[in-house]
Amino acid sequence: MLERHPCPGRTLWEEAIKQDGVVYADTSVADGGTISYWVENAYYQVTERDTEDLAAACNELTAMLIQAGDHIIAEKLFDRLGIPPFAVPAIVRSWADDDPTGYHPSVYGRMDLRWGNDPALLARDPTLAHPKLLEYNADTPTCLPESTGAQWNWLLLNPTVRGDQWNNAFEALVAAWRRNLELLGKRRNRKVETVHFVHTAAEASGEDRMNTALVAAAAEQAGYRVKMQYIEDIRLETLNESYAMLDADTLAPMGSFLDSDGEPMRVVFKLYPWEWMLEEPFGKTALWSLQQSGGTVWVEPPYKLMWSNKGILPVLWELFRDDPVRSRYLLPAYFEGDEPAGFRDNCVRKPLFGREGGNVAVLRDGEVVVHNGGGYGAEGYVLQEFAELPVFEGIGGPFHALTGVWMIDNEAAGLCFRESKGPITDNMSFFVPHVIKGLG
Repeated sequence: MLERHPCPGRTLWEEAIKQDGVVYADTSVADGGTISYWVENAYYQVTERDTEDLAAACNELTAMLIQAGDHIIAEKLFDRLGIPPFAVPAIVRSWADDDPTGYHPSVYGRMDLRWGNDPALLARDPTLAHPKLLEYNADTPTCLPESTGAQWNWLLLNPTVRGDQWNNAFEALVAAWRRNLELLGKRRNRKVETVHFVHTAAEASGEDRMNTALVAAAAEQAGYRVKMQYIEDIRLETLNESYAMLDADTLAPMGSFLDSDGEPMRVVFKLYPWEWMLEEPFGKTALWSLQQSGGTVWVEPPYKLMWSNKGILPVLWELFRDDPVRSRYLLPAYFEGDEPAGFRDNCVRKPLFGREGGNVAVLRDGEVVVHNGGGYGAEGYVLQEFAELPVFEGIGGPFHALTGVWMIDNEAAGLCFRESKGPITDNMSFFVPHVIKGLG
């Protein structure tokens, strides 16, 4: 069962987590100081059965997401998800198994869940027994370095803690790259040798760089040559200044993507959201390119615009609300304006493309009690039933615990916990390592 325990910290742990890639732990606060995003002196404890149950739930949620993707495409719900018409053909093509332009690999995602089966918690709220999907970070999830090497080394090097971890996300990533790129090579009749890894230069903390580097390390271990660079440094070699019509109103330059050395970019992993790419000509060309035989393959593929979108939540609820088994993994959710009478009294209002809690609001008894700022929301909102995260006491607490499960190649592969002082898990949250209960 889920429990939170204090423990002594390691000596020189700040340097240790940097060595493990968590160079971005220092978080600026309003008074001008900093706090650590990494929690060294506490951990969440689960049982092996808990990890099995969480894996089963997330694998079932993946099957549900596949049905939801089919439904969105069949019913043409893209407008409800804030997706522009010019992106639809690329989404549909990257979703189809029989795409004539080739295979569209997907390697990772992270499901964020509400879950907590401690008896004291269940006595107050029995609905915590089953994991419930809050959202799926299916396109550009971060916190991978802390979920893999950093928390594993914390366990190995802390003599006061005994147990194991559910922590095979990196090994699963290696296998995912190998399987996906071998299949891509067979489908395109061209062996993949190099994978480019890009992230934005605008992110200054090092978080994007270190998360991208870890995914690149997995591809390199799988046997591929890797190159990293900023997404801003990608070059476009246009074809005689020609343009392709993506829809009745949108043109995109036709051409090939080159890296900063002038080398063609055949397969690109991007830690850069598709919804941001759609706002610039670069992204429109990417949509055109992946629909061409031999064009650039993007990881994650465009269909993740459906899964990483908060609009997937009301679609899932519509499809499975009457299923007695599958509905237990969901919270009621609606596109704003479609909600039943009284639903706004206790709900969470989320923008379709929000990140790190941006523009999320919590409504209780019809009043906004918490609201985060940010630059999202013009694309629309969904309303999800408010259900408080499990709350644990501790020094500096209470803490609201969010459960994260890594999905590698669409299979559950690892566990992470973040906690926050309030009901919204945002960029002021903390990462806490976990332990599977051992002997002693």
